[in-house]
Amino acid sequence: MFIAQKLKKENICEYLLYMWQVEDLIRAFKLDLGTINERIIATYPVHDNERKTLFEWYESMIEMMRLENMQESGHLQLNKNIIIELDELHNLTLRSGKDPGYAAKFYHILPFVSQLRHQQNDTQQTDVELCFNFQYGIMLLRMRKTEISPETLQAQTEISKFMVLLGRNFQLYKAGELDLED
Repeated sequence: MFIAQKLKKENICEYLLYMWQVEDLIRAFKLDLGTINERIIATYPVHDNERKTLFEWYESMIEMMRLENMQESGHLQLNKNIIIELDELHNLTLRSGKDPGYAAKFYHILPFVSQLRHQQNDTQQTDVELCFNFQYGIMLLRMRKTEISPETLQAQTEISKFMVLLGRNFQLYKAGELDLED
């Protein structure tokens, strides 16, 4: 929760990937708050009042996952909303033409994104969502210590650079420092 709060303020892309990881962590513990309390919350280096807040946060995450039927897979609506918001900003940025560096980076990674779309045979996901799913998949492979091909690592590097720009634009736009209106 404390990491999530910090990331949400500083880097929305890292925040979202972190939240997906939290969802999977909760699933790994079978949505059992007692186990999460014992294995995560109790060992977290914070004061008791902060530990209580952390407990309540995990409790609310579990409740949302149950209410939204996300016990086995999928993402919470609060996380889906961020993807939607980032996708809207992405499209607005491209349409506005006011950030040529962003557009250039996106068109540079577009072949990777098209390849991902073809490999997944999924026409429903937006380009931004595909990028997030790819980055999360790479993160999982690294945690499992699975070998990753040089071509995939190159794609990951380039998509990461794009996501840095997307995250930066999100922060600037939210702060009113990026005007994308005509």
